[in-house]
Amino acid sequence: MVGLKPPEVPPTAAVKFVSAGMAGCIADLCTFPLDTAKVRLQIQGEARVPRPVSSVRYRGVLGTLSTMVRTEGARSLYSGLAAGLQRQMSFASIRIGLYDSVKQLYTPKGAENTGMAARLLAGCTTGAVAVACAQPTDVVKVRFQASGALPDSARRYSGTVDAYRTIAREEGIRGLWRGTLPNIARNAIINCGELVTYDLLKDALLRTRLMTGEDGAGRTWRVPSLSPNVQPPALPPSDNVPCHFVAAFGAGFCATLVASPVDVVKTRYMNASPGEYRSALSCLLALLTQDGPAGLYKGFVPSFLRLGSWNVVMFVSYEQLQRAVALARPALA
Repeated sequence: MVGLKPPEVPPTAAVKFVSAGMAGCIADLCTFPLDTAKVRLQIQGEARVPRPVSSVRYRGVLGTLSTMVRTEGARSLYSGLAAGLQRQMSFASIRIGLYDSVKQLYTPKGAENTGMAARLLAGCTTGAVAVACAQPTDVVKVRFQASGALPDSARRYSGTVDAYRTIAREEGIRGLWRGTLPNIARNAIINCGELVTYDLLKDALLRTRLMTGEDGAGRTWRVPSLSPNVQPPALPPSDNVPCHFVAAFGAGFCATLVASPVDVVKTRYMNASPGEYRSALSCLLALLTQDGPAGLYKGFVPSFLRLGSWNVVMFVSYEQLQRAVALARPALA
């Protein structure tokens, strides 16, 4: 199965915008427990949280997930999901859905191909704009994922709406945009490592036809047939699910590798109490003092498992949703 075929007419910016938000939600539903495990591992050992010797410790991805289920129940794996879905509908829609449109703005008129500079600028632009719009949802999501490790009496919020209201009342409107600068840096890096890598890998796979039944001369390789009288079917076209899968997996690894240090600082800074850190830089220095350079890659395995699988689900869903909408439009007209 190679999924729906590419439409003859390219999807509009509106179709990409909506498809990206929906695909982001689908990916979050599939990978949210891994994201929660990543957050728990990243905040483990924060100086502000006094822990007795017998307190719960998280060890590895599977250990973290099993410990959470054992001590907090299975629902803890999806703590903060509502804020996560709200985040994707605004965040993924902008940074992914508008990427192609912004890329065209940076591409010189008359150019046959989009250069690397235009791709990088488009990734940084959509990532920064998405953060500016969706930062409050990210703050609430991280707070919920982190608070699950605390006893009920110590939890700060009773629900998503209460979290928005409480943060705005106690920390001001600025509290909802806490950690915006490190998050912009993180998502600019992730967008370049993720979208640009996916863009380049997909273009390379389509250009070289590695995922197709054709060679470089345009000749079609066919599946061998046992019957000489039966013409064997041609292999599927290259713009298919296997192509999207490979490109998305490579994009997830590159994004995790370059963004993990910023991601750790962002998570700790967002989860901090008012006044704990003067700035994101002081949070970084405290992390380096306490854990050394290795602390910058805390939770790398769950980060990769989450971001790699998230990318695969998101990009495959994104491509298929665009095509499904294109097929549905004539029927709805």
